[in-house]
Amino acid sequence: MKEKENNGAGESSLRRVTAASLLVALGIVFGDIGTSPLYVMRAILGVNPDFTPDYIIGAVSCVIWTLTLQTTVKYVAIALRADNRGEGGILALYALVKRHSPGWLYLLAAIGAGALIADGVITPAITVTSAVEGLKAVSPSAPVKPIVIAIITMIFLAQQFGTSAIGKGFGPFMLVWFLTLGIIGGLNIHCDYSILKAFNPWYAVRLLVSSPEWFLILGAVFLCTTGAEALYSDLGHCGRRNITATWIFVKTALILNYLGQGAWIISQSPGSISPDTNPFYAVMPAKMILFGVIISTGAAIIASQALLSGAFTIFGEAMNLNLSPRFRIKYPTRLKGQLYIPSVNWALYIGCILTILIFGDSTGIEAAYGLAITITMLMTTVLLAFYMRHKGVGKILTGLFSFVFMGIEGVFFAANLSKFMHGGWYTILLGGIICAVMIVWYKATMTRNRYIDFSDISESLPLVRDIKKDATVPYYASNLVYLSKSPELGVVEHKLLYSIVNKGPKRADHYWILHIEQCDDPDILSYSYKVLVPDTLVCVKLSVGFRVQPRISAYLRQIVEDMTEKGEIRLTSSHPSLASRGIPGNFRFVMIHRVFSPDSNCKWSDTVMMMLHSVIRKAGVSEESAYGLDTSIVDVETVPLIINTVPSRRIEHLEED
Repeated sequence: MKEKENNGAGESSLRRVTAASLLVALGIVFGDIGTSPLYVMRAILGVNPDFTPDYIIGAVSCVIWTLTLQTTVKYVAIALRADNRGEGGILALYALVKRHSPGWLYLLAAIGAGALIADGVITPAITVTSAVEGLKAVSPSAPVKPIVIAIITMIFLAQQFGTSAIGKGFGPFMLVWFLTLGIIGGLNIHCDYSILKAFNPWYAVRLLVSSPEWFLILGAVFLCTTGAEALYSDLGHCGRRNITATWIFVKTALILNYLGQGAWIISQSPGSISPDTNPFYAVMPAKMILFGVIISTGAAIIASQALLSGAFTIFGEAMNLNLSPRFRIKYPTRLKGQLYIPSVNWALYIGCILTILIFGDSTGIEAAYGLAITITMLMTTVLLAFYMRHKGVGKILTGLFSFVFMGIEGVFFAANLSKFMHGGWYTILLGGIICAVMIVWYKATMTRNRYIDFSDISESLPLVRDIKKDATVPYYASNLVYLSKSPELGVVEHKLLYSIVNKGPKRADHYWILHIEQCDDPDILSYSYKVLVPDTLVCVKLSVGFRVQPRISAYLRQIVEDMTEKGEIRLTSSHPSLASRGIPGNFRFVMIHRVFSPDSNCKWSDTVMMMLHSVIRKAGVSEESAYGLDTSIVDVETVPLIINTVPSRRIEHLEED
């Protein structure tokens, strides 16, 4: 067996920390969590407009310690070390542990990914709306909603062009943003220095224990850390060291801003702050508000862009992990990992616009925000526990980790449940739909693969040789390529052999059996092959990472070139008129599409699952398009997929009198 491998897996987590890499991390990683000061303190104030100083101090203390425990400890200190060859995020984590853990873990990955996408629909709406609403401080009659819809429309329209050009300015812009947050917040701490007591966690504990509305408070506080999951997902773009180093600066700026807003609120009379007042803008000098609106809108756009890129990445990973049908993928730039999925982009756009139309303003959107992401965080915690056990971490330490963070996130989830009737239903509905699609697709795919009959091709080799030599058999193609689902070289589906021998038969100079193996390693791209009949039949296994687009035509061409250079195969056409001029033979692909048969005799649940799979499949693109094949050289053969799991009744033979 011959083998060629590309071990260029990403070593993102080992990148050097430089000024340039830190700027990149600022521009890519922290957009979501970095725009939370736009709405967190307003949400906290909305829970108790008749606040007391102890209430504000306790609430800010909750924010500080949530950022410390949930973001710093769980995600920065622990989760970023759970990297899959430099890649992060819930699906990368699932790919890392799925082979060494129970089979039901795909449920956690589907639930977490669905909830993350659902919250990603709301994030552009709430960040852009919160930013633009600052215009009301300048002009109360400003048309906020049309401006927000226009900005969001431009964000989604821009996705098809990529962000390589404007992306270079993301880092410096976010540097200015965080400096602005820190400076404005720091300059307002003098309004009431008692806010510094918030560093003492006792004030957070006392507030939650003494307040009957603790669940509403935590629901508002949780908004400060909703971007932590996105932080983990961006590990592959920036690396652990850069994210960790940058987080120190980002966290400092965020805490200073929360302290400044809190001090300003305490300095006001209880009940004197209008519900329309956003403390984020109230702490700014009047002459600076317009600048604040502009810079916060820019930060919101960058945060939205990062989340959309993350959504495309999640769906790209889900396709190769059998959690999603295949969609058409475009690559607007040459940047590694940057992709664009048109159908996903416009589905998210519709969801985002519906969010604005349904909830109206940012206060209404806050009610829908946060519930779904707590579910993602819980799923990530469970997967991290499996990862820790796989890495040899002791049961006691793993149990302590699970107990602490599932406890924290469980409390946040319970608190956010209070938002369900006020808007949380919206994200749960969106996340539930995405999750259901992923679960159905995964289970149906596994079921379909389980009922494929495989055969050892060695028994058919003499027949394949004879078909090639038989001039009475119509000539089908010079090179005939079949895509196989067999995990082994030399073992193929029975229907594949049936296609060559019985459905035709098909005569060719060379037969290629190509198996695409979707790997847990995100960036692997390698192949191995086995020549079963010299210059006639070759089995190829192509290993593709879950973040690599399977461009089969391009990869097969490279494989053929390698084999030709080694003299293992001759591609010159067998037609004398073409061979005399050195013209290579043509390639033709045959795809065998298995359609669930109504003649199947299986459990009703399997029948429903397979029917749903057929419906969902129509939302994606065909397999040949997903693999980047020229459809003009692809023949699709439809065969029935019959699943018999229930013994069928045998017909009886009656002897005639």
